[in-house]
Amino acid sequence: MIGEVKGLIRGKRVAVVLPAYNAAKTLEATVRELPRIVDTTILVDDHSSDETVELAKRLGLAVIVHDKNRGYGANQKTCYRAALDSGADVVVMVHPDYQYSPLLVTAMASMIAYGVYDLALGSRILGGGALRGGMPFYKYVSNRALTAFQNLMTGAKLSEYHTGFRAFSRALLLALPLEKNSDDFVFDNQVLAQAILLGARIGEISCPTRYFPEASSINFRRSVIYGLGVLKLSMGFRLARWRLAHPQTFCFPKQRLEVSHEAEATCATVDVT
Repeated sequence: MIGEVKGLIRGKRVAVVLPAYNAAKTLEATVRELPRIVDTTILVDDHSSDETVELAKRLGLAVIVHDKNRGYGANQKTCYRAALDSGADVVVMVHPDYQYSPLLVTAMASMIAYGVYDLALGSRILGGGALRGGMPFYKYVSNRALTAFQNLMTGAKLSEYHTGFRAFSRALLLALPLEKNSDDFVFDNQVLAQAILLGARIGEISCPTRYFPEASSINFRRSVIYGLGVLKLSMGFRLARWRLAHPQTFCFPKQRLEVSHEAEATCATVDVT
């Protein structure tokens, strides 16, 4: 049973957050694969019209319900606030649509709990499994093109920026200006760009994915809007680095994450814009 044994990874509290919207068909399969190292599982429902909330309560999850649909980014903001309030040292976001494998939570949480990384990403691209898992070809092409552009603009070398499977250290979440970010899908990319700006150590792990009718996915129109938002964000990052502009996304007190001799994350205030 999830939550019976506490602090199994170096005594660190691990919270899994599930940003949910109409996830009743896939929620139980997702939760059943969460490993025993998870101390608390929090589901935030973004005003679903199906049985997501009732099912989550039957599964014994901590449940928070939005009084209206606020958007994917707003859902994550609530997720991370709740996880931090619960005392979590490591916070793993898992989409409850069963597209990503919850079995990898232990591996991703360990990357954070042992102080190796501040942020771990479950990459659909590493290992070449995205297309085999059913990713639509146009999404694969746009993913690769956007990622190449983002790496060029940020100077990072990530395999993808668009995964919804992520693990954070408590220190990083506290340093990120989450409330300044969008309530929509570009939130994910804003968080990554801000983490890079903070000097966060970012690691990736290959994650097989499943595309099927019940798995959530934005349509072509929303994908285009998202892609344009990513391009704008990436150019804003580069201009901020060059001190040629000051986009609101990157105007916040910088707490550059540093690594101590014990490989634990600490923060020091610096000016990086």
